[in-house]
Amino acid sequence: MDASRKLREQVKEEFMEYLTLHKHRKTPERFAILDHIYTTRGHFDMDSLYKSMIDVNFRVSRATLYNTIELLLDCGLVVKHQFGGNMSKYERAYGNENHDHLICTCCGQVWETRNSDLLTQTQLKKIKKFKVSYYSMYIYGICSKCSHAKKMELKKLERNGKEKPGNKNK
Repeated sequence: MDASRKLREQVKEEFMEYLTLHKHRKTPERFAILDHIYTTRGHFDMDSLYKSMIDVNFRVSRATLYNTIELLLDCGLVVKHQFGGNMSKYERAYGNENHDHLICTCCGQVWETRNSDLLTQTQLKKIKKFKVSYYSMYIYGICSKCSHAKKMELKKLERNGKEKPGNKNK
């Protein structure tokens, strides 16, 4: 069994235990959503999840998606991010190495970069009565594309200001 399939079986078991423990129904739609999330990588929002499920010919209502995401958040299989703006982004909680998020405050683009494990095994042992599942760091700034665009806009404005006829001294 490959690592991806093994991971998907593991999260399916965890979800099954969670649903049983909390007396929720075990519907095929819920498991299809979970499997779809763990088949794809990266961040997603609810619209992109809905569209990608439609693209693979799985018809699911938005209400079922929202309800299932809430269950997946509650049982720790999905992580919710607020990178800025009003839109929430999600990603799977298992099978992701610890990583940082680089967020451009101008265009809103988000990149993931692997970190070098901020917490060493020794540091983790010092955190008593707490088992770390994962961690993430948000780094905000301006991406090179937006930085370049701002510089070009400033040059254009400066050029236009100097070229206007009203700006010449007579």
